Amino acid sequence: MGMIKEFKEFAMRGSVVDLAVGVVIGGAFGKIVTSAVNDIIMPPIGKAMGNVNFTDLFLNLDTSKGPFKSLADAKAAGAAVIAYGSFINNVIDFLIVAFCIFMAIKAMNTLQHKEAAAPTPAPSTKLCEYCISDIPLKATRCPHCTSTVK
Repeated sequence: MGMIKEFKEFAMRGSVVDLAVGVVIGGAFGKIVTSAVNDIIMPPIGKAMGNVNFTDLFLNLDTSKGPFKSLADAKAAGAAVIAYGSFINNVIDFLIVAFCIFMAIKAMNTLQHKEAAAPTPAPSTKLCEYCISDIPLKATRCPHCTSTVK
């Protein structure tokens, strides 16, 4: 029973829960970026390069099984292939995710620097040297002990 209690305490720590939330959100964000790359970014690039479909770019290593028109045909035939088009898509996915994370961290750092650089407001009160009470800066007499202050 002690190990179960210890595990429960470990799992419910704030840092573990934060990590779990980060992983889930990161996975969802990765799917969004993958869709953006595959469905929005790569088609115009392929069109500009002469109707190239990057996901179908591959190198057939098994020439004995003949030429294939698509990567799906080659995989269905069991041919050994290097799918460099998929690799290009994954590299672009990674670069977009890395750039987004960089921009998020840069924004957070900028906010932290602005908070740290905020000047502290000038004091509006001073201490009475006789009764140690807070009094306005321009006061010449303490309202608490009626002493004359500088």
